[in-house]
Amino acid sequence: MSSSKPVDREAPVQGCIVIHPDREGRGFARDTQARLEEAVGLALALDLEVRETVVAGLRRLTPATLFGKGKVEEIGKIVEALEADVAIVDDALTPVQQRNLEKAWQVKVIDRTGLILEIFARRARTREGRLQVELARLSYERSRLVRTWTHLERQRGGFGVMGGPGETQIETDRRLLADKIGKLKRELAEVRRTRTLQRSARKRHPYPTVALVGYTNAGKSTLFNRLTQSEVVAEDMLFATLDPTLRILKLPDGRPAIMSDTVGFISDLPHELVEAFRATLEEVREADVVLHVRDIASPDSQAQAQDVRKVLERLGVDMDERRILEVWNKTDLLPADDREGLMGDARRTHPPAILVSAVTGQGCDDLLSAVAGLVDEAPPVDVYAPAGEGAAIAWLYRHGRVIERAEGKDGGVRLAVSLSPQAMGQFEQLFPAIPVTAH
Repeated sequence: MSSSKPVDREAPVQGCIVIHPDREGRGFARDTQARLEEAVGLALALDLEVRETVVAGLRRLTPATLFGKGKVEEIGKIVEALEADVAIVDDALTPVQQRNLEKAWQVKVIDRTGLILEIFARRARTREGRLQVELARLSYERSRLVRTWTHLERQRGGFGVMGGPGETQIETDRRLLADKIGKLKRELAEVRRTRTLQRSARKRHPYPTVALVGYTNAGKSTLFNRLTQSEVVAEDMLFATLDPTLRILKLPDGRPAIMSDTVGFISDLPHELVEAFRATLEEVREADVVLHVRDIASPDSQAQAQDVRKVLERLGVDMDERRILEVWNKTDLLPADDREGLMGDARRTHPPAILVSAVTGQGCDDLLSAVAGLVDEAPPVDVYAPAGEGAAIAWLYRHGRVIERAEGKDGGVRLAVSLSPQAMGQFEQLFPAIPVTAH
């Protein structure tokens, strides 16, 4: 295929074939086509050219190659005919299976875990994110007797699976690998300590915290930008956002909150990544409210929601329904009749789900009101600020949720305001002369 654009000799386009093993009786909540499309999306996220997709039925597993001999030969002919550079198997491969398939097909073979690790390696931007990805990848490689990818000492190649010298070294020095993992764990422990200190500092301010979670490409970052007036990267791509982002969220008629946007989840999220990203996802575990953003326009939405909940449970996130609010996003992609039916379904969930479109902004005001209701645990109190106490009034608006306001004839202001116990204590310390009474 010809192209008028100059060719980048250092980064040639690599063609790939995507193979989805369809295991009978595996019990996936989603259909085979949805799984295959997701695997293709992962390949495209790595700028690979998908030349063919194959659904390979598996009646029984072959320990040496996963697929049976006939299927291995059939796929090998397709790989050769397409002149593919990479074969992506949408499943977890053992080291032996990976090596045997590479010998049979004479191309690089990457399983689902390796594919997701490579995407994370490319997308990590912060020091913490890069440390976490490298640790996850080394933990993954530790089980592999042969290091098939790049050399550990290369700065970028240290966690990329697509480049590097390939199998030029047969075996990684296990002691070197263990030392590298130990060093990364120590560095991440320091990152966790710093993050804990930062979280403790935030807790000294009476700001509630709201965390966005959801399946990758559910529209979390677009919603985050809409609610916080930010410009976080938001693309129609799997894992467009990796590193966590925190911004101030202004709740209606009340105090601000801190909102965090986290990495999107995916089915069969590699165990190594769940463990390595535990520090980052602590933002979710410590949040006052968790917004579970769902792509309600996707036919796979229910299965994706189950996958997200499984990951949250693995992270030890409290599944208390009061803390987790479902946000049904992308309603703008649905016909009007479908939206009407969804409204009834949303009211039947507990707590009721909120229908929004992060692109158009529809439903976002309702979402902010729902969040404000969830974070306001304390009953409102009456505060009377005499004339001249503008600083106290401004403080209450910043740190509480003002429910009612009445102007007094003498220039004073009476407020009904909901304050957290922590905020109440701070207010009484800062403004001891202003009376606070039960509402």
